[in-house]
Amino acid sequence: MDPNNACDPDAGLFGLDTPPRSADLHLLAIPWDATTSYRDGTRRGPAAILRASHQLDMYDRALEITHLENIAMIDPPPEIAALNAEARAHAEVVIAAAGRETPTTRPHMDAVNELSERLNGWVRAETAARLEEGRWVGIVGGEHSVPLGAIEAIASRHPGLGILHIDAHADLRRAYEGFSNSHASIMDNVLRRCPEVARLVQVGIRDLCDEEASAIAEAKPRVMTFFDRDLADRTFAGEPWATTIAAILEPLPEKVYISFDIDGLSPDLCPNTGTPVPGGLTYNQAVALVTALGRSGRRIVGFDLCEVAPSRVDPTDEWDGNVGARILYQLCGWTLRTQGRIVPASAAVTHDVDGR
Repeated sequence: MDPNNACDPDAGLFGLDTPPRSADLHLLAIPWDATTSYRDGTRRGPAAILRASHQLDMYDRALEITHLENIAMIDPPPEIAALNAEARAHAEVVIAAAGRETPTTRPHMDAVNELSERLNGWVRAETAARLEEGRWVGIVGGEHSVPLGAIEAIASRHPGLGILHIDAHADLRRAYEGFSNSHASIMDNVLRRCPEVARLVQVGIRDLCDEEASAIAEAKPRVMTFFDRDLADRTFAGEPWATTIAAILEPLPEKVYISFDIDGLSPDLCPNTGTPVPGGLTYNQAVALVTALGRSGRRIVGFDLCEVAPSRVDPTDEWDGNVGARILYQLCGWTLRTQGRIVPASAAVTHDVDGR
């Protein structure tokens, strides 16, 4: 792969062709949108990110690299897409009934929950196997329910783990529409099923229900939430974003997992995501946050990027995939850098004060 030229359209993520056996970082692509309640389509997220990644220039001054290496995106077996289609068909019966439990909808709820647990088990086993081989794992969704198995596997190996959770939603409902493995319940499941997770730091939250507000209040200090409105107020009052970042990172322990729901960004950056919400982080704010984490001396031990979805109307519109590919590049790069596996630039490029 020549990072200075166009890549082969059949190449892997970012134009790389690293064989999985040689890769330090495995990205598990999970095309799943069984429980998305507003609009589906996140099952097409991994493919949209892959396509858009071929147009990404990989030189990065902050990471001090000309390009990334040793990354392989792992396609799931066909059975995962089949499970999703089956689960989605059941879920649509429940969603059409506004999530009400009735003798008609209850069997469909149970079916979605059973199929979702099968997915969790597969993700957990695939992640654990790669960790045993000495690799790192990132999850590329798919809706935000899909990384649960990976977080379980990673947390079991890193007691005291912290999670940096970037999202428009708190995802702390015990269940939503009868789905215990809902995209709206991922962090509730993490807190209940992963006692090794010592701290959950949420950033950009701006849509939540009363149940979630109570859960946040009752879980302190294990859960610390930086609401989007509060972040905006700090900015309006003149606080530098770097100062706000320092406050966000301060509670996190030495080992951190990043859970990045793309709707944590402003919706102009992800207009086709499953549940867009006004407000949110700019691209530069999000990258600055991940960069500061990477430079803080902490180690990123895993991550997920979820809820990217391509346009339903215009198949040539790659904006969501474009933004998603760039966020994924930052997550990959800072994970490898904090683990001592980054490829440094062969020569630094310097600029004078006016950018020449």
